Amino acid sequence: MSAITTHVLDTSRGCPASGLRVELQIRSGSEWKSLGAGLTDSNGRCATLLGEQELQKGGYRLLFDAGSYFKKLRTETFYSEIPIVFEIGSPDAHYHVPLLISPFGYSTYRGS
Repeated sequence: MSAITTHVLDTSRGCPASGLRVELQIRSGSEWKSLGAGLTDSNGRCATLLGEQELQKGGYRLLFDAGSYFKKLRTETFYSEIPIVFEIGSPDAHYHVPLLISPFGYSTYRGS
């Protein structure tokens, strides 16, 4: 399992957001470098974003392709892409970043 994982729940439908594309990026100066990407599984989880790469201290960003997800559901949405930017201070820890989405809002927190 990756040191950075996510879990996406679609609160408008009351179920996991399956098939949502997620990309993990690391900050490199003023740019963002892609580290990996994947689709959420049937439980809304994506646990392979970092792959075998080692976690480093620094700034990271998860990009959630909410626009494509809601388009597949034929549902209008306001947020086409949801970026979550966070800092890694301890590379030995596991970081879980859940996302709760609906067509017109979202919420996140640091999970365990």
